[in-house]
Amino acid sequence: MPFYVHAQDKPGVADQLMEFSEEHWSYMDRFDDRLILRGPTLSDDGEEHTGSVHVVDLADRAAAERFATEEPFWRAGLYQEFTADPAVVLLRREPAADAPYTLVTARWPPRPRTPGDAEQWSPGGEPDGRLSFVAVLVDDDQESTTGVAAAVRALPDDARSLVQPLADRLAGGPTPLTAQRWQRGGRN
Repeated sequence: MPFYVHAQDKPGVADQLMEFSEEHWSYMDRFDDRLILRGPTLSDDGEEHTGSVHVVDLADRAAAERFATEEPFWRAGLYQEFTADPAVVLLRREPAADAPYTLVTARWPPRPRTPGDAEQWSPGGEPDGRLSFVAVLVDDDQESTTGVAAAVRALPDDARSLVQPLADRLAGGPTPLTAQRWQRGGRN
């Protein structure tokens, strides 16, 4: 089952992140065949690391929490918190390495999931080409939606506008979105 794992940096840890980057990448290499999406979140100007996002196929919540807490940045005390949520991946395209991206997320109280409803999120054909990744966050039983996460090849305002209709539909009404800069991660 895919899990959306998002860890937020503690303030002022940029130098320490660099110290542990090889350990972080070596750890992630162990999951290479199960990583669906990976990369850091960035400050508004795109210059500073603010956290890490990984969508990884794991057996269950316990495995997702181990994935997060055994990660070298977490073990070194560089993250202030993490979330690990089961996800239903709706769209997966390889993000470009040299384009600006935004991670758009929303959270809402559990809302009953209608099988197939989220999968019909792009009425009238092919999803917008700027969308690289879209996942619906669900509860452990996959019976309710709890949020959405998307990687969009656009700056925050444009990225929000692309994801807003899906988030509102799944949440059952208008829902606030969070948008932060993001870039594709990994060794290559």
